Amino acid sequence: MANDDSEYERPTRREYVKFGGAIVGGGLLAGCTGGEGSTPTQTTTEPAEATAGETTTAGDDSYSVTMAPMGEVAFESVPETIFTRLTHLAGMAFALGRGEDVNAMHAPDYYDALWNQYTPRLPGVELDWSGLYSSWNASKEKLYDLDSDVHLADPASVLALEEWNADDIEEIREQISPWFGNHFSNRHLEPPEEYADSYEYYTLWEMFEKVARVFRATDRYEALASIHEDVLERIESDLPSERPSVVMGGFSEPTSPYVYNVDTPGFLTAHVRPLRPVDAFGDAVTSGSKVDMEALLEADPDVILSFGGMHPETDMEEVRTTLENDSVGGQLTAVQDGRVYAQGARYQGPIVNLFQLEMTAKQLYPDVFGEWPTYVEGAYPEIPEDERFFDRQRVANVIDGDF
Repeated sequence: MANDDSEYERPTRREYVKFGGAIVGGGLLAGCTGGEGSTPTQTTTEPAEATAGETTTAGDDSYSVTMAPMGEVAFESVPETIFTRLTHLAGMAFALGRGEDVNAMHAPDYYDALWNQYTPRLPGVELDWSGLYSSWNASKEKLYDLDSDVHLADPASVLALEEWNADDIEEIREQISPWFGNHFSNRHLEPPEEYADSYEYYTLWEMFEKVARVFRATDRYEALASIHEDVLERIESDLPSERPSVVMGGFSEPTSPYVYNVDTPGFLTAHVRPLRPVDAFGDAVTSGSKVDMEALLEADPDVILSFGGMHPETDMEEVRTTLENDSVGGQLTAVQDGRVYAQGARYQGPIVNLFQLEMTAKQLYPDVFGEWPTYVEGAYPEIPEDERFFDRQRVANVIDGDF
């Protein structure tokens, strides 16, 4: 992208995002490289009430939240309109009751349909992301048009886009609103070199806590985190010692899937790692690789987990039939035992993570956690109440702010 800034020369339209003040002690790109407990350079006396990890300035309602790679980001009011790229961050806005304030995201119609496979199990919760701006390859011009109060997106991942440079990143944060996101925690990947010194990796729920601070909604975060902790405790207390081998991937082309290691760090495996299955490929395949049927047969997993399998446009019956009818795929243990299961999203937010922990536990350990219904199509199956890992109404109440 040509970096002709003359088209955008106009006064800063949000005084609360004067990013020269929002990044404390930082450089052009990296921002503050200190940890969450870094001391801001601005002086405060008798600060107003602040959440742990947040800094509040006396005499006004401004506050700041720290997350890599941005550093210390200042706000003078809670953001109203929200730009996102990836659905783990859009899902965090949704969990905080702000899903309808999202104005952009990657593949909005696709993820609107996928997220709405879960909302029917949450009484009274509705979500509509259809028709939003598709922001995977976001343009600077469109960000001006959207005029968002916050960009829930990782500036390091935006910088990696072909048409963006460091000046563009700086311009957007100065002229429109801050960046606040973290992408490369997905699989603990290396960020662009400009951010190498300031990057840190977070779990899904650590990142969610920080996003909740941005929206002054830590009460909702704490309520959902408590539910999440209960789910993890239930899994841990009943987890059997005998573990199945698993292949997890995208099976839109069933005989040449993209596969992801289930035991690597990062929030893409936040619903699988707590269940501690055996990665069928081990070190033989790099996460995110495309494999053929011969490689899959050599790994021969007990269980296959198919990302996106719950999307309305995905025909799980066809996926299973294609594998069964393939001369190699039909020999797979998971195929012969009928253990090819639908999953939801890789870039899961907190709510989808709760559901996916429950569904994956049942898919891997049906004798312990109750069988997962044979899923072909439709919304997330109705699970008998005594076999649910969490109270649907309680989660719905948190999203709606009625708790």
